[in-house]
Amino acid sequence: MAEGGGERAAAVVMVLLVLLWGYAWVLAKMALAYCGPLHLAALRTAIGAVALMPVLLWLRKPLAPQHPLEALGIGILQTALFLICNNWALSHGEPGKTAVLVFTMPFWVLLFAWPVLGERIDATGWAAVGLAAVGLILVLEPWSMKGALLPMSVAVAAGISWALGVVVSKRLKNRHPVDIFNFTFWQMALGLLPMALVAWMTPERPIDWSGQFVALVLLLGVVATGVGWGAWFYVLQRLPAGTTSMASLGIPVIALVASAVQFGERHAASEYAGMILIAVALALVSWETIRQHREVAPLMGQE
Repeated sequence: MAEGGGERAAAVVMVLLVLLWGYAWVLAKMALAYCGPLHLAALRTAIGAVALMPVLLWLRKPLAPQHPLEALGIGILQTALFLICNNWALSHGEPGKTAVLVFTMPFWVLLFAWPVLGERIDATGWAAVGLAAVGLILVLEPWSMKGALLPMSVAVAAGISWALGVVVSKRLKNRHPVDIFNFTFWQMALGLLPMALVAWMTPERPIDWSGQFVALVLLLGVVATGVGWGAWFYVLQRLPAGTTSMASLGIPVIALVASAVQFGERHAASEYAGMILIAVALALVSWETIRQHREVAPLMGQE
């Protein structure tokens, strides 16, 4: 009975997390009205890392970095490069479409895990990759050469860097014992260093330190990043992998709906068709996770 109650509580947390991480795309777009994408990335990461520290202490996790070189490498991919690309794309595009393009990450994980981890792609996996590829083409519409092609391509690059971080972290976990909470904190903290350096060296407009901007950054850093990662680890420990994988599909959907309501985001029929194909492909990947009883890589949580 207690176990069932724990799963129900985790399911509620997962639903709330999907809503939080989905709406975070809208919050980030709002925050970008007050600062440049590099400054927002650095501020969100710094506040998120600080917010994770008390949780690390409360759970009595080791504080010293266990794999500092690997944490730095993954931090560059998963934190610095991902958030820089993600925020730049978001500053030039709509939250919903950007979220959908970034969430092509699982397909890149499939493709990179084959040569790096030796994880072969089965027929269902190739079907998902094929559907996602067609969906990407429909969303990007490279034949139209419209001005939004560059930010959309950068959003895809964000998904690729996220996927590379996931694959490298899986390789590390296959070779060494890893305290994933400790590792997440340190990849975020170490990834902040190159991100802050790039933000310092790159000219951006001055930050407008209004009350609304401070509130938005605190929501993104403390709630979406700090509390969000804690909630993600909580549900991973208590829910089946397939459940968390399938539920996470709701994040880009929430971003798309929230952006449509708040910003009036609308798209052509071909773009919606492409997004639907990507969603179907994501569902196929989640189904494979359920069917093969695979674990969900912890770093597949949203940054």
